[in-house]
Amino acid sequence: MISFYYEENTQKLKEQPLINWLKNVAVTEKKTIDEITYIICDDEYLLDINKKFLDHDTYTDIITFDNSIGKILSADIFISQERVIENAIIFGCSVEEEMRRVLVHGVLHLCGYTDKTDDEQALMTAKENEKLALFHVEQ
Repeated sequence: MISFYYEENTQKLKEQPLINWLKNVAVTEKKTIDEITYIICDDEYLLDINKKFLDHDTYTDIITFDNSIGKILSADIFISQERVIENAIIFGCSVEEEMRRVLVHGVLHLCGYTDKTDDEQALMTAKENEKLALFHVEQ
């Protein structure tokens, strides 16, 4: 099950196409989604989470709390809608596309991909692009 929750001052997403796509992404990685909860929030909310749980005093677009076991994916994923909007402007893409990139980025972390080194970042970006293409195919 994939659920979305929205903090104050955030806009709701068109959830069902995203849910269908993210389930398909998991299947392409030979994983199954048990329960993924997305919490869409603002910068300050996510900054507080970052400080409290990760001891980081920086803004970020996503924080993933992975509760997966083996091939069964489970997580709470927090996304700053403000960061997504700003990044869309920076990267010259639509807010919807950037949101999809961040949503799938969290799922890819659950699938075992990391982005700490340059090589890992390159692979993560390639995987994001591969999975983003699936969204356009199934819509």
